[in-house]
Amino acid sequence: MKRLFFIAAFLPFLSQTAVADELEIQPVVDNIYALVGTLQQRSPENFGDNATFGVIVTPDGVVLVDPGGSWNGAKLIDDTLDKITDLPVKYVIDTGGQDHRWLGNEYWQAQGAVVISSAAAEADRYARLDQEFASLEKYLGDALAGTRPARADITFDTDYTLEFGGETIRIIHPETGGHTPGDSFVWLADKSVMFTGDIVFSERMLGFGEDRFLNWIAGFEAMAAYAPEYVVPGHGHVTTLAVATHDTYDYLVNLRDKMRAYIADGGDIIGSVNVDQSEFSYLVHFKQFAGKNAQKAFQVLEWE
Repeated sequence: MKRLFFIAAFLPFLSQTAVADELEIQPVVDNIYALVGTLQQRSPENFGDNATFGVIVTPDGVVLVDPGGSWNGAKLIDDTLDKITDLPVKYVIDTGGQDHRWLGNEYWQAQGAVVISSAAAEADRYARLDQEFASLEKYLGDALAGTRPARADITFDTDYTLEFGGETIRIIHPETGGHTPGDSFVWLADKSVMFTGDIVFSERMLGFGEDRFLNWIAGFEAMAAYAPEYVVPGHGHVTTLAVATHDTYDYLVNLRDKMRAYIADGGDIIGSVNVDQSEFSYLVHFKQFAGKNAQKAFQVLEWE
């Protein structure tokens, strides 16, 4: 564990001439933005920022939704923010347990920002810290330089309201979580903007662990009950609730229902990969994840 905490500190920082993938700035409504990263895998070029991040600009400073997937990933976000505003980041909201939802924390804390997270996300992250760093070392290599885990300054159980800069920002952790056990969504009611974190994947195929399959469906339902007009997903561009529902919720429900029918007909895990998911073949990484998801769904549902 100690090796993982400090390994990055002894790596040389990347050259300033290194070419990084850019984050696309997508305006949502006035003073609200999405920073859209690649739909591809983590790499030294994207510093682990293969996700979508949220920006709320207020007269008193910026609230950032998710800090980036590494120290360098956080700096990439910071450099991108310079194109939007000169105001500093005052608060960072971690929406879940994945690396891009928290491993940039220390970067922002060093600049005086306050980090907010659900307690369930904190527990999840540290429970699988070794696994997460081992994976990142594989994908990022030296681009992981400087990255150390940092706990949130404020944690909450189910609900936290941040009043800042004239904005009322609600952070809600549904009991079931979503893609990870600690997933939360961030709701700006007066603007009808929802930052979903990894509760919503749009444009790309999601993947899940066996213990997350049915819980994710329930977490999505908790988010969708607010009926947002604008959805800033965890992956992909800003979209509508209808599109978010099809790309994430409908996919999970479709797989659940078809797998239940397959099992009822005596199907086994080997043939589960042939359960029809073609309705969602338009999603990036469909071929990579469809079969794996089918087998994981089978393992959950065969014991119902």
